[in-house]
Parts: sequence; C-alpha cells; structure tokens
Amino acid sequence: MSTNFRRWASLVVVCFGQLMIMLDSTIVNVALPSMQHDLGFSQANLTWVVNAYLIAFGSFLLVAGRLGDLIGRKKVFLAGVFLFTVASVGTGLAPAAENLIVGRFLQGLGASLSAGVIIAIIITEFQKPAERAQAMSIFTLVIAGGGSFGLLAGGFLTQWANWHWIFFINLPIGLATLALGAWLIKDNEGIGLDQGVDVLGAVLVTAALMAGVYGIVTAADNGWMSAHTLEFVGGAAALLVLFVAVERRVANPIMPMRVLAIRTLTGATLARTFLFAGISTSFFVGVLYLQHIRGFSAMETGLAFLPTTATLAVLSAGITARLMARVGPRNLLFAGMPVIIAAFVLLALADGHTAYFPVLLAAYAMLGVGGGMSFMPLLTISMSEVPMADAGVASGFSNEVMQTGAALGLAVIGTVATGRTQVLMDTGSSLQTALTGGYELACVPAAASVAAALASVVTAVRPSARPAPRAEVERVEMEAA
Repeated sequence: MSTNFRRWASLVVVCFGQLMIMLDSTIVNVALPSMQHDLGFSQANLTWVVNAYLIAFGSFLLVAGRLGDLIGRKKVFLAGVFLFTVASVGTGLAPAAENLIVGRFLQGLGASLSAGVIIAIIITEFQKPAERAQAMSIFTLVIAGGGSFGLLAGGFLTQWANWHWIFFINLPIGLATLALGAWLIKDNEGIGLDQGVDVLGAVLVTAALMAGVYGIVTAADNGWMSAHTLEFVGGAAALLVLFVAVERRVANPIMPMRVLAIRTLTGATLARTFLFAGISTSFFVGVLYLQHIRGFSAMETGLAFLPTTATLAVLSAGITARLMARVGPRNLLFAGMPVIIAAFVLLALADGHTAYFPVLLAAYAMLGVGGGMSFMPLLTISMSEVPMADAGVASGFSNEVMQTGAALGLAVIGTVATGRTQVLMDTGSSLQTALTGGYELACVPAAASVAAALASVVTAVRPSARPAPRAEVERVEMEAA
C-alpha cells in the first residue's frame, strides 16, 4: 500500500469519525418529542438530552488534544470512537430517562476525545500547502454538511422506524472507523510521560469548562443574572485563573503557555468562535421556524437545508483551495463572511408567508457559499504556525473555545427569541405571530456574531504574505482537479 493512498484513506476514516459527531449534534433534535413520550421525560428534563452531550463534549477537548500529543493521537482518536460507539448502543437501549441522559454524557465524552485530535492528525499527515488545503476542504464539508444530513436522517429514522435507531446508526459507522483507523492511521511519536503528567492542570481545566458550559446552557431557564448562573460562571472563571497560575509553574503543563503566544492560532480561533456561534443559529432557529411556523415535516426540514450542503460541497471540490492560492486565506474571508451576514438579513425579513423559493432557498444557499469561503481559511490560518509537537493541544484549544463560544451564542440567541416571543404575546399577538417575531429577531444577534468574526479577522489576524506566484497557483489547481 502506497504512502499516498494510506494518507488519503486515513483522511476518509477520521472524517467518518467527525461525521458521527456532527450527525449526533442534530439528529437528536427531531426525535425529542418521541423520546419524551416513550420515556416519560418532563419538559424541563428533556433539555438534558442535549445538554448532557454538550457539557461532556465541551469539557474534555483541551485535555484530549494534549493527551494526543503525549501518548499518540491515533490511540486517543480510536479510544474516543470506541467509547462513542458503545455509548450510542447503550443510549439506544435506554429503558428510562436517566439512562438515556447518562448515555448522552458518555457520547459527548467519546466525541471530545476523537474531535480533540482530528485536526492534528490531518495537518500532520498533509504538510504540503496544496494537499492540506484539499484535506481541509473535505473536513470542513463533513463539519458543515453533517449537521444538515443529521436533520434529514433523524427525520427519516424517526418517521419510518423509531427514535432508538438514531443511536443504532452509529454502530456500523463506528465499527468501520475502528477497523480502518487501526489499519490506516499513522500514529505520531508522542512526547511521552517521562516528565510527568499534569494531573492538577487537567482536573482544573476540565472542572472549569464543565462548570462554565453548565452555567451557560442552563442560563436561559434560570436567568442570566440569577445566583445559579453567576455562581457557576464565576466559579469557572476562578478555576481558569487558578489553572493558568498552575500551568506557568509545572514542568510538563497540559496547556503550554507558548501555544497561546501564537497569534494566528488565537486570532483565527476567536473568529471561528464568533462565526460558529452565528452559523449554528441557522440550524437551531431554522428548524423551529420551518416546523412550527411553516408546518414542515422532519423530512421536509432536512431537505430544506440541502442548498447549504450542496453549495458547500461544490466549493469544497477544489474551488476554495484555488481561491486561497490566488488571494490568500485572509482576503477570502472578507468575501465569505459578508455573504453569511446577508443571508441572515434575508432570514430576519422572512415571515410566516415568505415562500421557500426563492427567498429561503437563496438564504440557505448563501449560508453555504459564505461558509464554504470561511470555514477552511480560518482552519488553515489557525494551524499554520503551530509546531507539530503541539498540534494536538492547539487543535483541542481551538475546538474548545469554539464549542464554548457556540454554546454561549446559542443560549443568548435562544433567550433573545424567547423574550421577544413573550413580549409579543403580552401585547395580544397570536402565538404564530409571536413565534415568528422571536425567530426573526434571533437572526439579528446571529448576523452580529458573524460581523464580530469579521472584525476579529481585521484586528487579530495579521495579513499573510503576498498571494502565491502563478506557478504555485497552477500547481494547486492541477492537484485539486
């Protein structure tokens, strides 16, 4: 087996692992009513089907990334896939609400172990700029397209089988990923544990992130200024301060401070956080709008988002890579992010009578175009100056900040939508009119979040070197073709 074939085959394997994670982030949403009916969830406890996964996933990414640097990323990736697969089967067989919530937490833990090292595996395998651009194109397509595919798959499985199968579908994917990953993925030579393991740092950062994410995802129910929210968010901030103090003094820190000094990493991560917080609204608000206001079925809702996936697929087939070679990743962001903002403006102007064609279709297609010109450049910039030895912790850091920021953004946007809906109800508006007003207003902070991402690129991401020479552009185009 040639080295080149093995590298590209291993890319497919890690993308399957990422696909499971993305599927699980949206496939559950359309099955929540069925779970509530079968397992007797209360309305308050039903949110923990989503929250348990988010808390576990958002709390262990940084530790997973550093663990990959220390003992080998292949080991951590396969361990995460194994745990995720086993937990999926257990969750599908859950006899009661409590069992399902525990299963979702274990799924989130397995997902964090895998996701924390995937980017590091990719940039280690593909170190040539042209090849890395192609690999990142495929990876970003899986990230963006997996969510909309999850909505479609969730609707199909719930409608034609039952909610148990949204978890059982992970079994064949997980087994194939484990078998092929063990064969194809090349493990890095880890730094090793000779200098000791920063157990205290790992405990502190995990506790801080878990408390912070918990405070964020429950803020909409308890109130942003409630004692509950302030205690957990304040406690998380205090633990992070203590974590930084510890990391500056230990010999082998879980989070080397030198990584935070890489401006391309921190600047692009900040932009990714704002962008992801905004773009995730297109699924959250879009699903609610299409089903509650427009009366779409679960299957129709999944199909409605296909323009986003289709445009992303077209751009990821080499177009974005060629554009990056011509104008540079930073300049490409100045074209992509305004398109996303314009899409949210269209969605904010839509009401209960707006036709899917052409307005909503155009908005969802624009989200795909803007995302296709933004996701991969930000990934490329964030990892461009990271040493290979620190690739895992840098990947974990970037994903950690992005996921925490996305949870915060979604909680804020959900609060804005709920507040607007309640105000309209109090003034005598019908339920449908009030819900529509809430969904419309939710698109405003989403657009503002993407605008903040663009501002982060301007202020925190320094301009790269001049665009590649013509010969390099032609070589990228030939390889992409």
